[in-house]
Amino acid sequence: MLEFLLIFTVVFLLNVIPAFAPPTWMVFSFLGFRFPDHMGWRFALAGALAATLGRFTLAKMSRLIVRKRLLSEQTRENVDAIKDRLEKRPKLTFGIFLFYAFTPLPSNYVFIAYGLTTLRLALITVPFFIGRFVSYTFWAFTAAAVSRRVTFDDTDALSYFSVYFVTTQLLLLGLVYLFTRIDWRILLADKKFKWLERPGIKSPGGVLKNQ
Repeated sequence: MLEFLLIFTVVFLLNVIPAFAPPTWMVFSFLGFRFPDHMGWRFALAGALAATLGRFTLAKMSRLIVRKRLLSEQTRENVDAIKDRLEKRPKLTFGIFLFYAFTPLPSNYVFIAYGLTTLRLALITVPFFIGRFVSYTFWAFTAAAVSRRVTFDDTDALSYFSVYFVTTQLLLLGLVYLFTRIDWRILLADKKFKWLERPGIKSPGGVLKNQ
């Protein structure tokens, strides 16, 4: 019971962190190597529940802090253009997120961007849970099988904090910013790419100028 609680807590915290946290699949790979006789689907289930709850919390934080306090009204209306399109295709949206959840690609920026909309979080958390449960089971059992055949150095599993990792995290956070700057209404309606114009301010002469 203590092991399940420990895994749940660690995975939850890793999935609440907005950036620069090691991917959870790496944690399960490490545990599979270190404890090949103890890792099983129940640990994967606990990890998937914790990861889903953590990402749900991250999306809610993005919505409550970033959307409501940091985004302008113009930017919120722009992001809602995506909401309007996704609400019309719930099955397609569910399928895309399910496919993504099966991959080892980072999901922090996806939940941050999704949280900026006002879409129902169940639309992303349910497929995320299914995909993560299957993928965590796969990584844990695969790592356990490999550990029985090769010598494993613990330091190799913890060397995630590399130049590559930092660079990709910075790029992904940059993508979240660009996500809010694209004029989605024009892109979705007219299939034309355009940056969202910044709100104007009035000059002393009464002429509007872009900030």
